[in-house]
Amino acid sequence: MTRNAPLVLVVEDEAPVRRFVRAALEVAGYRVVEAESAREATAHAAGWRPDLVVLDLGLPDGDGLEVLQVLRDSLRIPIIVVSARGQEATKVAALDAGADDYLTKPFGVPELLARLRVAMRRGLGVVRSGPDAIWRAADVTLDLARRVVTRSGTAVHLTPTEFRLLALLAQHAGGVVTHQQLLEEGWGPAALEQPHYLRVYMSQLRRKLETDPARPRLLLTEPGVGYRLVESDDGGLTS
Repeated sequence: MTRNAPLVLVVEDEAPVRRFVRAALEVAGYRVVEAESAREATAHAAGWRPDLVVLDLGLPDGDGLEVLQVLRDSLRIPIIVVSARGQEATKVAALDAGADDYLTKPFGVPELLARLRVAMRRGLGVVRSGPDAIWRAADVTLDLARRVVTRSGTAVHLTPTEFRLLALLAQHAGGVVTHQQLLEEGWGPAALEQPHYLRVYMSQLRRKLETDPARPRLLLTEPGVGYRLVESDDGGLTS
């Protein structure tokens, strides 16, 4: 670990969990600063200016979602929510409030570190969403500038709506995109009451892009929350 290593603010009121997360992050090469309350979280975020935040929602002196909104308003860095609250509504609320990803306790170190790597790549600008960005995974390639999708070198025809949905997922590759975000991107705010649109179009995209649409490996469902597109072989969108 060096002084230039990414600094992670871990906000967690349970000391054993906090020590577990800190140890895992430090072994992986991150620097860590800890907070055990909402008050400490906002103070440390302002004072330390971390590169990434791991935020537990169950804090003793405040609502974790409110802390998330405060941090999101003041920081343009990745925020990963970690909570024992596994309800779909809570996950959606956290993602809609600005979280980049959501982990439900209990979780393993490999999954935590993988989510951090994805978030850090987006936060540090390795994943780009500019006009020259290209996403690749397995035998599928998406070229945003040319608006071309290929599979095993052969062009895949997508409708304009299918392309918009895939492009949004690619720009957040590795992270969750909520149903609300996808519906607004695909059909506008009026479609928020029509979730069946997504089921139909994701099924169409899987038929066109997946080797086995019944067992998808690229377009993954986050039940009750949204969808996740796997990272590209190069770590997301590249240019």
